[in-house]
Amino acid sequence: MRRRTLVQIIGWIGISTCAFGQSAGAGQSAGAETQTLQALLSELRALRQDLRASLSRTQNMQILLARFQIQEGVTTRAADRFNDARQKLLDTQIHEKELALEQKRLEDSPPATDPQQQSDLLDRLNHVKSDLEVTAHVTQQHQAAETQAEQQMRDEQDKLNSLENQLDELIGSTSNPNAKPGDNRP
Repeated sequence: MRRRTLVQIIGWIGISTCAFGQSAGAGQSAGAETQTLQALLSELRALRQDLRASLSRTQNMQILLARFQIQEGVTTRAADRFNDARQKLLDTQIHEKELALEQKRLEDSPPATDPQQQSDLLDRLNHVKSDLEVTAHVTQQHQAAETQAEQQMRDEQDKLNSLENQLDELIGSTSNPNAKPGDNRP
């Protein structure tokens, strides 16, 4: 019986030693697993933050692109209005020059011998002078309209250039992963 008790004691010591060894090994293994999980968790958080930054840049890019397209249309319409105003001014100036030439031709024409022809010539000269005054006034109005349309076109072009610069900056920050997502808000 003694032998059996001795074997049991040795067995219990062996089992407790194995159990203690496993506990110590499990403790070391659990520490390594905890560190691995912490590293994975940190990497997951960093990936989530990168994803949020990327989504923010994408949203900003979409907003800027939409604003750019709208502004491009506004700028095109302003340029069309400017071109129309310029063409009207040129047409009016050409008409004004034609009237001035007609007035000069009528004034330089030899006096008519027939009183009816002389009266017609004077009527025509007065009509041309009257048309010339009206045309001069219209020319001034068209010059003011052209100046206003040109200024509006420049303002709209400046807005378009500003949006284009913002897009360029956002594209640059997209290629630079260290850029902050809020740096380039539209």
